[in-house]
Amino acid sequence: MNKTTLFRNLCLAGAMALTALSGNAVFAADKVKFQLDWLPGGDKAPVYVGIKKGFFKDVDLDVSVASGRGSTDAISKLATGNADMGLSDLVALLMAKAQNDMPVSAVYSVFSKAPHAFFVPADSDVKSVKDVAGKRIATSPYTSSNVFLPLLLEVNNVDPDSIKLVKADAGALNPMLLSGNTDVVISWITDTVIYQQQAKSAGKTLRVLPWYDAGLEFYSTSVIASDRFINKHPDVTKRFVQAYKKAIKYTWEYPEESGQIVHDMVPEVDASTATNTINSIKSLVYNAVSDQDGYGAFTKERLATTWKWTAEAQDIAVDSFDPESAVNRQFQP
Repeated sequence: MNKTTLFRNLCLAGAMALTALSGNAVFAADKVKFQLDWLPGGDKAPVYVGIKKGFFKDVDLDVSVASGRGSTDAISKLATGNADMGLSDLVALLMAKAQNDMPVSAVYSVFSKAPHAFFVPADSDVKSVKDVAGKRIATSPYTSSNVFLPLLLEVNNVDPDSIKLVKADAGALNPMLLSGNTDVVISWITDTVIYQQQAKSAGKTLRVLPWYDAGLEFYSTSVIASDRFINKHPDVTKRFVQAYKKAIKYTWEYPEESGQIVHDMVPEVDASTATNTINSIKSLVYNAVSDQDGYGAFTKERLATTWKWTAEAQDIAVDSFDPESAVNRQFQP
């Protein structure tokens, strides 16, 4: 091989290597660490659907998912840089912003209605929230529902001194109800499928009384992002929201497939249970609020109402915090 040919081959090899390197740089997906506010399940399906169906990949995103231990935990992980985006109850975020000015913002509404509810046996004489007067009510010591219980009772003219409130481990609540050791249980609508399955095993059925039907109307689960991540990667945040919106739509159009996807990605989650959960919480996702305002939106009026309920429940002056500072609307539809 003469020198001219050798030089030409070296140049060609170098050009090919440079092209490959450039191609990898151009097409490298942006990584997003997504933090759940609780354990995986049907109510968390959209992020898994987005990964499995390639919705995130289609917009050059590489999304990883971490389980959580509550909204406060999720918010803290975003604030400290251990996650980029995630899920949180908007009420928890409002409190975190009002008390500690956490550098985290809500970017997209997922549940435009809150999932708080009473569970009672189907043959109970408790047929509305007003009927809990004089009853034994069991609740978990950690649920945010406890914060709003006094307001719920007040709105429905129930004397708080007339009820007997008992706090127990979350896993013991439904067994207490089924065994007659309590008259009413406080839980989330997202637990309906598991609760009904347990009731069926005991030869019983349950009645669910959503609190949003009894006067407590406000936002709940939302997609959140750290302010650091938003400021550094606004385009990544925008692409994530776009793909997540597509995943939400797919999840509720194809609940059975979506439930299977959750199981495929998190084997300890039963596919049929995930599917049933997806179906049972559709009213939290698609409802009159989302129809009127557009899915994913935070309106100024409903946001103000959400903060009003939160402030009153926590005995905080309503005008001590501007809830608008907790949301970033540039990524909403």
